[in-house]
Amino acid sequence: MLTLTENAQKAISRFIKGADAPVEGLRISVEGGGCSGMQYGMALEDSARNDDTVVEISGIKLFIDPHSAPLLEGLTVDFQDSMEGSGFKFTNPNASNSCGCGKSFNA
Repeated sequence: MLTLTENAQKAISRFIKGADAPVEGLRISVEGGGCSGMQYGMALEDSARNDDTVVEISGIKLFIDPHSAPLLEGLTVDFQDSMEGSGFKFTNPNASNSCGCGKSFNA
């Protein structure tokens, strides 16, 4: 379903370990907005919701809601750290159009 690169796994693990409250996993979602119509959301969560799909990759639990699941099928999440800035980069085979920032898309 989803792929997390090694850099993304390290970054997510670092964020989970540094959280102020207990964290069970990371929610990845698709929401309306962004310059291309839909944008990715990421949030540390203390538990999964009843209707979530839970995917575990290298000990990291990802929570995906039913609305977002088909739009995230095949998604690759990377974390890049460069002089221009750092952040997560999403490569989505379901996106028919993506914006330059790589954080929003149109399916």
